[in-house]
Amino acid sequence: MPTPYRKTKIPLLWLRRRTSDREFMLISSVLVGLTAGLAAVILKSLVHYIQVMLAYGNRLLSQPYWLVVFPMVGILLTVLIVRYFFKGSIGRGTANVLFTISQKSSMLERHKMYSHVLTSAITAGFGGSAGLESPIVVTGSAIGSNYGRDYHLNYRDRTLMLASGAAAGIAAVFNAPIAGVLFAIEVLLTDISISAFIPLIISAVVGALCSKIILEEDILFNISKTEFFAAEHVPFYVLLGILCGMVSVYYTRMALRVEDLFEEYKTSFLKRALIGGALLGLLIMLFPPFFGEGYDAIRVLERGEAEQLLQESWLAFFGTNEWLILCFVGALALVKVVATTITIASGGNGGNFAPSMFVGASTGFFFSRLLNMLNLGNLPTGSFAMVGMAGILSGVMHAPLTAVFLIAEITGGYTLMIPLMLVAATSFALVKYFEPYSLDTKKLAQKGHLLTHNKDKTILRIMKIRHLIETEFQPVSPEATLGEFVDVIAHSRRNLFPVVTAEGKLDGVILLENVREIMFKTEKYDKVKVKELMIKPPAIVQYDDSMADVMKKFDESGAWNLPVLEGDLYLGFVSKSSIFTKYRKLLIKTTNVS
Repeated sequence: MPTPYRKTKIPLLWLRRRTSDREFMLISSVLVGLTAGLAAVILKSLVHYIQVMLAYGNRLLSQPYWLVVFPMVGILLTVLIVRYFFKGSIGRGTANVLFTISQKSSMLERHKMYSHVLTSAITAGFGGSAGLESPIVVTGSAIGSNYGRDYHLNYRDRTLMLASGAAAGIAAVFNAPIAGVLFAIEVLLTDISISAFIPLIISAVVGALCSKIILEEDILFNISKTEFFAAEHVPFYVLLGILCGMVSVYYTRMALRVEDLFEEYKTSFLKRALIGGALLGLLIMLFPPFFGEGYDAIRVLERGEAEQLLQESWLAFFGTNEWLILCFVGALALVKVVATTITIASGGNGGNFAPSMFVGASTGFFFSRLLNMLNLGNLPTGSFAMVGMAGILSGVMHAPLTAVFLIAEITGGYTLMIPLMLVAATSFALVKYFEPYSLDTKKLAQKGHLLTHNKDKTILRIMKIRHLIETEFQPVSPEATLGEFVDVIAHSRRNLFPVVTAEGKLDGVILLENVREIMFKTEKYDKVKVKELMIKPPAIVQYDDSMADVMKKFDESGAWNLPVLEGDLYLGFVSKSSIFTKYRKLLIKTTNVS
């Protein structure tokens, strides 16, 4: 008896047989965008109603100790769900999607279509200091990926559907379709043609419409008021861009440092969750704006009412004068990364997208309010807070176009377009000098698993020596006689012979052309040994060498085949021809859209 899922597949399979590839991709982009958009709506609604339920009419959250308890409970619940329902791992963040694109043919596991919605909703709903955007990117990507798998799309089209799902998710979360498209292009797709824009745009628009129609205004994050850009503020925006670049570098390095501290608790998931939850709770006691995603705090900063943030903190005991408020906002910018990384590293599910915006708003407000208090300018703190969001988002995520258009769409207009572009570009240029990779991709790049816009480097990173080793070369013992060696030659189809000891170590190599003359002198068959004929190989390739190192050895040695060793042990040979063949295959595979 056919399952309901099978019944839903049949019409689309019938449709695919009766439409062109291009037509089917356009139809698919609508379906993927709709599904990813609905997933984003469900996630935002879950977080909203969990927090409403926990607040219990604001009676619970008004008690400070609940600010400690709820985040710890959320992290523990997330850890337990992941461990017992999803085998201990669900693959967090954009880096996981990029790894899947480069190493797993863009095939994300099916459970990621719902596991991230559930776990991130619990984490953020209970007050975890992380964003929902990374989980919805993974969810949308999984929806697109599994759609492509079910309808037998090739790698390029499947990757496009994956990116379309991510674009729809971002578009739905912020009601920002342009930002969704640009995010997919800047972060996920490393090679794209004009024809790929249409499915991305369709998916992003459909996703944005889902949230626009279904979600209430107080659930979506938007800013209704922006101040006009004044040309005399350009020098201050340049300085803000430099400051945002410096804070972005700090954000990236501090996040990785805190993450490393939790590595020692990797095997003890319960201890890690308890320690992380307790530390997060204490931070929230001092900085209540860290509770949840933090968008309410951003709205407060945009309105220039930062004193409201301090009044909710224990630090208000020391007073609420202007300088204390300013220092409090500066501390928010610097400590938020610690709270977010603790949330994620201790077992919660979330990302750095919303926290980057939080830090950006705090940085922009701090910078403009400081200059105003020093009588160095009369700057609009709300505008600088909004532009600061673009600066930090650009620096941390390495996505300047996404940052610019996201803030422009959130604010409902393009009056701040010039300062947004100026600050985002300045911040990105500075960060790129110190940190070539974004926070989400740095560790992935260090492992060589990251697709980049440099196609040659990308393919070389993907290629692994272990997949290219040729073992049909006939080994010969160094103690073998010339006669025995001639017998080996008679049964071999190659003209290169490794000289290998009984222990499996490589002593040298013999080229057929170097022994062609002596091999016909039968009187020397019992007198000459192989070790007298062998030569040292022009270069040695180790099993764990990167492909870039291997190609360098080929260039320097001029050889066509090089032996591969693991330590001292002989494994086989790698040849230029096999590398070039693999390169051509990967070049076709990693070209997303034609």
